[in-house]
Amino acid sequence: MWSSGAGATDQGPRARNEDSYLSEGAVHIVADGMGGHQAGAAASNAVVDVFRELAHEVPVRPERIAEAVVKSQQAVLSVARSVGGESGTTLTGAIAVEYAGAPWWMVINVGDSRTYLVHGGQAYQITRDHSHVQELVDAGRITAAQAEGHPDSNIITRAIGDGLPDFDAWLVPVVPGSRIVVASDGLTKVVRGASIGAIASLAGTPQEAAERLVDAALALATNDNVTVVVADASDVTTPPGVDVAPWTLWGAHVDAGDDTTQTSHRRTRV
Repeated sequence: MWSSGAGATDQGPRARNEDSYLSEGAVHIVADGMGGHQAGAAASNAVVDVFRELAHEVPVRPERIAEAVVKSQQAVLSVARSVGGESGTTLTGAIAVEYAGAPWWMVINVGDSRTYLVHGGQAYQITRDHSHVQELVDAGRITAAQAEGHPDSNIITRAIGDGLPDFDAWLVPVVPGSRIVVASDGLTKVVRGASIGAIASLAGTPQEAAERLVDAALALATNDNVTVVVADASDVTTPPGVDVAPWTLWGAHVDAGDDTTQTSHRRTRV
């Protein structure tokens, strides 16, 4: 297995931690749960349990990742039935895959947790938030600067457990000297991209980087659970013929369900 990583989490000022993460073998993901009582934690844990099955597959096939998203949806719906109420979770992260005989990161996303590629001291956001605020930015109604700290930042438009199990996916080339950072919004709402890039670049091991990023969020008085996973690629080279610029991404929306109709859902965090 050519990837290695580690994670750290803290409940912050919240009464409980509804975040879950997995950084094992090929899989490096974060899930930020939502729902009353223990439903959010149960939902995020259910997703992690599904993806743990892929951790030591060599190599992980992209279609297996799509299957895991479907299974995650089913698992979270089961949680909702067991608690008799709403339950859902975000999901984002990077999975080590092979494509055309070469190593790549397959980055996936549902919700507003984020995955970054850190290279040369800078953090490049790969994922795009599924959120009401991002829709306002896309429509030109507010600027990216105005989105920071927006009062509706807790409204997300897509989640595992809510609507179709569709997700966005990117094939990201393995860039020598780069690392992947995956985080819940407890980090990204208070620590800006420039700081994420600097902290992740200066830290030695993935564990040290993850812990420093969590500490940075706590120092800035995050009002949420904060979870960070950091992953490195080792002993690999960039696929031949691929531009190694870290912003060169191959992206596509993937519908993991049978119904190709795309719907928009809104979920407000509590």
